[in-house]
Amino acid sequence: MIGVKPQVSGTASMQGDLWSARPRDWADVQEDTMLPLYQAVLERAGLAGGARWLEELPWADASFDVVTRFNAFQYAANPVKALREARRVAVPGAQVFIATWGAAQDCEAAGYLRALGALSPPPPPGAPGPFALSEPGALERLAVAAGLTPGEHLEVECTWYYAELDTALRGLLSAGPAVRAVRHSGAERVRRAVTEAITPFRTARGGYRIENTFRCLVAR
Repeated sequence: MIGVKPQVSGTASMQGDLWSARPRDWADVQEDTMLPLYQAVLERAGLAGGARWLEELPWADASFDVVTRFNAFQYAANPVKALREARRVAVPGAQVFIATWGAAQDCEAAGYLRALGALSPPPPPGAPGPFALSEPGALERLAVAAGLTPGEHLEVECTWYYAELDTALRGLLSAGPAVRAVRHSGAERVRRAVTEAITPFRTARGGYRIENTFRCLVAR
C-alpha cells in the first residue's frame, strides 16, 4: 500500500513536535525500556504474513488488520474522537490495542511525571494527562464510547533500567512531556527535578531501576 503524508492538527501536531525533538536519545535509550509492552502486543496480535499494521494516519476506511496506540490516547484533547479514527481505519473484526500507564501507585515513574508536570505550562484544554485512562474500567469505557467492543485486558511490567545518571537523563528527557517542561522552565531546572525524582531508585552500583505497570485493552 502506498503511504500518504499525514496531515495533523491540534494535539497531534503539538505532540508530534514534542516527541520528535530528541529522537536519537529516545531510540538509543528510552525505547528499549518499553520492549516488554511492545512484545506482549505483538505476541497477542498473532500477525500472519501480509497483515496490514497501522502506525500513522490518514488512511481510508477499513484499511488495517491491526491498529495499535502506545501511551497516546490519554494525551489527546478528545480521546474518543482519536479512538474513533482507529476504529474507522480497522477492517471489521480487527484487533485494536489501546495501551496506557497502569495505576499511578503501580508506576515508580509517577514521581518523574509529577516533576515534569510541575515545570510545564498548563495542558491544552481537555487534554486529560498521563494517568487519565489508568483507573479500572477507563479503557473499556473509552472503547465503548468509540464504538468498539472491549475484549482481553493485559497488564505488562516494564523495568526502566539505566546504568548511570547521564544515561537515565538522556532517556527520560527525550520523552514529549520532558521536552515540554524544558521549553517552559529550562534544561537545568528540569534536569535537577528529574534527578531528584529518580534518586529513590538508584541501585547500589549507581544505576537506576524504575518499575512500572502498563495496561493494554484489546478491542474490536
